[in-house]
Amino acid sequence: MSEHNNLATFHLQLLTRIIDVNKFPFTKLVIENEITEEEYKEIFHTIENINSEYIEQKEEGLLHYSSLLARFAGLLNPKLNPTDTIYALRREGYFPDLLDEFIQILKKDGL
Repeated sequence: MSEHNNLATFHLQLLTRIIDVNKFPFTKLVIENEITEEEYKEIFHTIENINSEYIEQKEEGLLHYSSLLARFAGLLNPKLNPTDTIYALRREGYFPDLLDEFIQILKKDGL
């Protein structure tokens, strides 16, 4: 199994040389922080749930979403930095409305 892991690591290194990883900053974070497939799915499950709450709150007329940001940060895998993850996810086009709100909050707070 060790040979297989070494081969996979080698192939991954080759792929990162030919792919512009700057176009895929979240994927880059996942690889660099050794996020497992299960952890990856958990991240998206979490943000999908928070996005659903965001949509509901927005429809109800709420204007402040700091509590959703705090919850996202608290539920995010500890291998990832919340601010970096938010910017990376947004750059890849995930959950644009929610992440734009989070980015506005972060900028307002100087992060």
